[in-house]
Amino acid sequence: MNAPIRVLIADDHPLVREGLRALLSELPGFEVAAEAATGTAAVEAAALAQPDVVVMDIKLPGLNGIEATRRIVEADDGVGVLIVTMLEDDESVFAAMRAGARGYLLKGAERDDIVRAIESVADGEAVFGAPIARRITEYFATPAAARRAAPFPELTDREREILDLAAQGLNNRSIASRLCLSEKTVRNNISTIFNKLHVLDRAQAIVRARNAGLGRSPHSPDTPR
Repeated sequence: MNAPIRVLIADDHPLVREGLRALLSELPGFEVAAEAATGTAAVEAAALAQPDVVVMDIKLPGLNGIEATRRIVEADDGVGVLIVTMLEDDESVFAAMRAGARGYLLKGAERDDIVRAIESVADGEAVFGAPIARRITEYFATPAAARRAAPFPELTDREREILDLAAQGLNNRSIASRLCLSEKTVRNNISTIFNKLHVLDRAQAIVRARNAGLGRSPHSPDTPR
């Protein structure tokens, strides 16, 4: 008799973990080896429990799921990581692939699809939900020049504008003044940008922005036009 597929569930929502645990527990051939509510806990649990598959959310407290995936795969490339998340933007999908994830599903996928995906990832296969597969196809069908035209497509126009100003060196107060917004609105947008870009702080966001060509305005914040 084949050994069961050992699964680590990494998600910060108890109801999600409970649902996946209940789903896998009632099926033959699966064993929930461990659970984790943070990215750091997922990395530690993967090292201790040595699962075959990690079902990983991206938006985890502290260490996000992308970085957790990278560390888990670097420590043991025999572990298959299946991303199950609400995020379906190109940046998240390709960041997960670069980190070593073998699969990517959206939350809300059918139970049978989740089970088949776990089995496929355990067998070393790559698996993507239909919406993600379409995004990948569309991405590679789009000319590279067109993809470069709008960096960080997961950001709204306003968020990209705020990131551009931050990359120029403006602080939140200056950005708020420039765009006629409240500082609270700017702070909220900055926080959303961090989450979407999977960065931990402003410095990391600025580095990514400048690498993508933002923040190159010839005007300093206090230079009259």
